[in-house]
Amino acid sequence: MDDAQSNHLKAYGVTYRALQRGGRAEWLLNYRGGSFLLPADTATERDAALTGVTVEPASDGDVVAVRGEIQANNMDAVPLEKAPKVAVYVPPNAAPWDDAVTMSLEYAGIEYQKIWDLEVLGGRLKDFEWLHLHHEDFTGQYSKFYLAYSGAFWLSEMVERNQETARRLGLPNVPALKKAVAREIRRFVQDGGFLFAMCTATETIEIALAAEGMDVAAPYADGTPMDPEASAKLDWSRSFAFRDVKLEQSSAIASFSDVDGHQVNNPPRRQPLGAFTLFNFSAKIDPVPTMLVQCHRQVIPDFYGLTTSFQRERLKPDVTVLADEPGAPWVKYIHGEFQKGTWTYLGGHDPEDPQHQIGDPPTDLSLHANSPGYRLVLNNVLFPAAKKRELKT
Repeated sequence: MDDAQSNHLKAYGVTYRALQRGGRAEWLLNYRGGSFLLPADTATERDAALTGVTVEPASDGDVVAVRGEIQANNMDAVPLEKAPKVAVYVPPNAAPWDDAVTMSLEYAGIEYQKIWDLEVLGGRLKDFEWLHLHHEDFTGQYSKFYLAYSGAFWLSEMVERNQETARRLGLPNVPALKKAVAREIRRFVQDGGFLFAMCTATETIEIALAAEGMDVAAPYADGTPMDPEASAKLDWSRSFAFRDVKLEQSSAIASFSDVDGHQVNNPPRRQPLGAFTLFNFSAKIDPVPTMLVQCHRQVIPDFYGLTTSFQRERLKPDVTVLADEPGAPWVKYIHGEFQKGTWTYLGGHDPEDPQHQIGDPPTDLSLHANSPGYRLVLNNVLFPAAKKRELKT
């Protein structure tokens, strides 16, 4: 999976489908950019040929030589045992190009199911091992889109759909609905699930979890001011990643809190995009973070989202930073454990559309088949397939 690979993204799909068929595979961490060792069966060979994925036949002697190189260097071979069942949390009418993960799953040919509030609160999360969240606003403020898109049909439809769901479930308002969903997602993780989130969802699910039992978000566009003491009342022991966050008090400012270092929709505070660097981990000692940063590039151009980055001073002490912008007060990519499960957050919206705007045409991943940013997404999809073992650190 170095530069010799013709289609990095579809290679994840080939590996996933091999596991679906009951085959075994190995993830060769740090070996040629994080490669996959697959059985040389007819189905896998045909799949790779049809999808344009580069494969290199390996004899028994070749495999022995590779294992020797792995043993002598900062590399490891992690068995992949089972294709995880994948869910994407997204409104029923959302288009596939609405988020980077859905696009990457579609392009790689990895099966997934869409679920939303009714399914989550109906107990459906137990049917999946892996869950993705993207730009949902779990504070119930509709990402404050009303500031720029008041009167837009899609926004009116979003408001009505959420309000109707809250009424159907007997909940008093949309913030209460989203907090109930956030609690179920936390339960999914604590019971052993794998959570991956990007963009708005990373920041807002944390606020919703910390705000359990209190109202921190003003109802949609009704002018009700936020409690000025709300930030001090939040309980961050309930959240995954952040602590001591200061909420945005004004309903007229398009941000949620001081978590994001870039504040993309606030030009006076907007920070320019740079590049972020993936950290190097010990493959044999810390295989999990090593899996999550497998890539053929160590430095990746940054990309905006409603939540682009995470301020270092807002991270809990046990959070593992996977990538940051050297010298900046923010990080880009973080990971952690929560009871039996794990969570991973990647800031930004679309790795190949750094200035993404609502209404922009969808990204054509066939033009970005070797995207290092999208590889990070697919690392997360395949990571739950790895054989579990006791970590040394």
